[in-house]
Amino acid sequence: MLKKNLPNLLTISRALAVPAIILSFYIENKYANSITISIFIFACITDFFDGYLARTWKVQSKFGRLFDPIADKLIVVSTIIMLVYKHKINDYTIIPSIIIVCREILVSGLREFLTATNVSLPVSKAGKIKTFLQMLAVVALTIDDYEITQYIGTICLWVAAIITMWSGYNYVIVGIKQID
Repeated sequence: MLKKNLPNLLTISRALAVPAIILSFYIENKYANSITISIFIFACITDFFDGYLARTWKVQSKFGRLFDPIADKLIVVSTIIMLVYKHKINDYTIIPSIIIVCREILVSGLREFLTATNVSLPVSKAGKIKTFLQMLAVVALTIDDYEITQYIGTICLWVAAIITMWSGYNYVIVGIKQID
């Protein structure tokens, strides 16, 4: 029973981590960044293991196919918004952040539309790379003690935004083909 449900429980735990991450941005002590990063990394690890375990144990589910990308979007987008709120993303780095948030909303809407038309929109390799780079950028930008981490975070955010546009374009093409 646990084997069958563990991947979905990991996905749910990632979504439930969102409020904890948001609240962690309001902690005002020397451990605040460490707490935020720890929760976020836990969520990222669950992203890897939920899919890996579901495939390995052959317990993939409709719930997982639907909710896994939603949980990814919730964790990344909410953390990016909090980084903007805390001015850790500002100036020119706001541009890739807006691109990422808008793409995630667009693809979520497309997935909903395509599901209603019985068309599957599987996660692409580019989508997985995009998510990894977004997560890496968030961790690097949350660490504000070192200039190099800010630089790495900014580069990862821009590269993720470029991949985000490219993979989003591919999703839009699939969606357009379904409109009669």
